[in-house]
Amino acid sequence: MKRINTLIAAAMLSAIPLTADAAKKVHTIGDSTMANYDESATVTRGWCQYLQQFLDGIEVNNRGKNGASSKSFYQEASFWTSVKKQLQPGDYVVIQFAHNDEKTSGMDGDEVKAYYTSISDNATASATDYRGTNPSTTYKDYLRKYVNETREAGCTPILCGPVCRMYFSGNTIRRNGRHDLGDSFSKVTENGILEKQSVPADDHSMDYVYQMKSVAEEMDVPFIDLTTATADLYLSYGDTPCHELLGDGQGSTHLSATGAALIARRFAGLCQEAGIMADAIRLTSDLSISPSSADLGEGYKGQELSKEFMLSGFDLTPASGEVSITTSGNLLVSTDKTNWAQTASMHYDAGTIIDRFYVRLPLVSNGTTEESVVVTAGEKTLTIPVTATAVELSGGTEVTAYWRLEKDDSYELTGPATVIPEKWEGMYVQRYSNPNANTVWPEGTGFETTRKTQRNLINGDAWPAGEIDEVSTRYIEFGLTAMPETTLKIDEISYYMCGCGGNGMCVHVYYSTDDDFANPQLIYSKEKMPANNMLDGKVTPVISLDGG
Repeated sequence: MKRINTLIAAAMLSAIPLTADAAKKVHTIGDSTMANYDESATVTRGWCQYLQQFLDGIEVNNRGKNGASSKSFYQEASFWTSVKKQLQPGDYVVIQFAHNDEKTSGMDGDEVKAYYTSISDNATASATDYRGTNPSTTYKDYLRKYVNETREAGCTPILCGPVCRMYFSGNTIRRNGRHDLGDSFSKVTENGILEKQSVPADDHSMDYVYQMKSVAEEMDVPFIDLTTATADLYLSYGDTPCHELLGDGQGSTHLSATGAALIARRFAGLCQEAGIMADAIRLTSDLSISPSSADLGEGYKGQELSKEFMLSGFDLTPASGEVSITTSGNLLVSTDKTNWAQTASMHYDAGTIIDRFYVRLPLVSNGTTEESVVVTAGEKTLTIPVTATAVELSGGTEVTAYWRLEKDDSYELTGPATVIPEKWEGMYVQRYSNPNANTVWPEGTGFETTRKTQRNLINGDAWPAGEIDEVSTRYIEFGLTAMPETTLKIDEISYYMCGCGGNGMCVHVYYSTDDDFANPQLIYSKEKMPANNMLDGKVTPVISLDGG
């Protein structure tokens, strides 16, 4: 079981014709199997991270969110509301939900909470995950809301069957892997909650994908059956190779870069077959690289910026060979993120390569640096422009906000800024302690085992079973605001944290500069935190906050 807690550091009409010419962007909304991931924070990838590689002339705005269900993505202001502000007539919206709609075993989470409240079991009610939906009722209701509001914005909705889970049973994927809970589900009745219920295979009342398809037919919306497509893909690899090559090594749900890229390509192929965005889809069997150009962004002089690239090729000639990678200037390349040089090579067989490489650029002078990466396979050569900008902090007054969290949530502030006090959502401070005085601090901190730390629990005190992703309504937040008529330049966010009570705790750390925490940036992800071992996290972003 994974136990996910989110720690947040803050500095969240009628259909138009399905033609590429009309579309400006394709907005993708859904869960963690879609989402963007920072390659420096985790090996997990979302398939929509690689969708741009197969589209020409349409920009991908990937808004997939870890832990999102059809209900939570709609109800929480920083998600669907912020996406709608980005929609322009002619755009597409790809809608994929189900993974987290299953949180309450096929029951609607709000109905479950209401039941426990009605019998005065407030602790269980508080601990119930509201994100769950029932496939035949509330799940369909939320899909209809997305479809209607997408059309009201002059855009085209596309319902996409969720990526299946790698739940193998011989030469098939189990029903629950295909998001059909018919073999085991729960339901709320007048006499209480009935668990371990089942229905025959031809009863689709608990099948999220079937119900999504029925909404597509009801509302005349394109439906892309990525569930069946991913089941077929997984079966073509087999259980162990599928997990090893296509999965992220953290269970049977989330994807590696290879798995994500293959699924993105299959989605694009299914759209092309259905005549959706067909003129913009590029399924070249030749060598391709994503992204085709890279702006590494801004960093400080002396810092190194890096970027991951996905290299893919199908039906390559010759069928077996080497792909060579060469960089210019101070740009370095690596295939393992350990050995860096100005040249690297990657072997391929059977005319196919799907792999990653990385570039790293030291910022040695102020201003913008322009370099390039040249990739060659046989007679095919691709050149990728790479840019980065070095900035330098000078003048002004240094600002530091520091929460010691040893005995309370007080903070130390130096310099002109306004602190937003520590905030808890779905959590509370249990106590300030150092359990058994055995917390291990990283070397060089000077902290000893006697130092107390803030210990937090979730409301209800019981971690839900089977939780494999973050909960957006469970987090600890810290914030900083620039003083009026000043500009605050943030160049470091750092922290110590650990899990306690076992080695199964997990954490995500984000920052955002939006008031509603829209567009969060993932800066740290840890699976299975070693109990009582403080982890040291630090990033050096380039963030500029204007007064207020």
